[in-house]
Amino acid sequence: MIKGIVYIILSGMAFFIINFFVKLLGNPDNDVIPHLQKYPAHELVFFRSLVSFAISAAIIKYRGLPILGNNRRWLLLRGTAGMLALTIFFFTLHKLPLAIASTLQYLSPIFTVLIASRLFREKVSPMQYFSSLIAFLGVVFIGLNGLTGGFSSSESDLFWMGMGVLSAVLSGVAYNAISKLKETEETINIVIYFPMLALPLTGIWCLFDFTFPKGVEWLILLTIGVFTQIAQVCLTRAFLSTNTAVIAPFQYIGAIYALVSGWFVFNEQLEILSIIGVCLVIFGVICGTIFRAGKKRKKELEPGIDGETEVLS
Repeated sequence: MIKGIVYIILSGMAFFIINFFVKLLGNPDNDVIPHLQKYPAHELVFFRSLVSFAISAAIIKYRGLPILGNNRRWLLLRGTAGMLALTIFFFTLHKLPLAIASTLQYLSPIFTVLIASRLFREKVSPMQYFSSLIAFLGVVFIGLNGLTGGFSSSESDLFWMGMGVLSAVLSGVAYNAISKLKETEETINIVIYFPMLALPLTGIWCLFDFTFPKGVEWLILLTIGVFTQIAQVCLTRAFLSTNTAVIAPFQYIGAIYALVSGWFVFNEQLEILSIIGVCLVIFGVICGTIFRAGKKRKKELEPGIDGETEVLS
């Protein structure tokens, strides 16, 4: 149990480091690392994908695996949804306060369950609907903050909040695709489809809007790519180490990291409505995750039911 908690905390820290540097390169007017250039979101996705592809391809070659995998239709869906989700999320990191952009992304577990109910006919309980309602109520509170002048430009910020929710929906699609692929594919084959699709598309995009890195910016871009790999490995090992209900709440420590760093580093002053909204989103997602994990655990303990037959892990 302790090992799983350590892994989930390390994963949250790694994701926070990624989001922090993406925010830094999208908003270079800061006191942490002065005189940075401003990078467009698609270029950050390109460099992140470049590092991830290099690492994943080296592992696939070393293990002698087919690079295109077996179930290519679902691999393509996973890669496309994941690529779009991350690209939109990086844009929201540039346009919204760090805590709010990160919190909106935490809606993805809710959408994962709701999409599974339609895609795989998985039954959704009243408790799961209730937790979804709580999470969306949090988003409403964050939106009200924008309407009452808590953000710099309410119209623009509400648009990017909507895009943040869309990113979470696409993440839910990607996670469901992973669940479909876990019986036929190696983990590294699932991972490589994201950068394999993202590299050519964002590469073409970079031809029209590209900031050539210089100095310490090379190190920051490399850090984003490496810590992405670390975050994914730690997250996977965490959920393999112990019961989901035990470690899931620790996953949302990242929202606290984002709130504190946004406040002290980027001078993002959140109004009380936004803080309430962030808390409601986290509370709703945690409730849904714990209930789902408890339900799965109960099925595993029932005779004749194998927990591994569950659609979602």
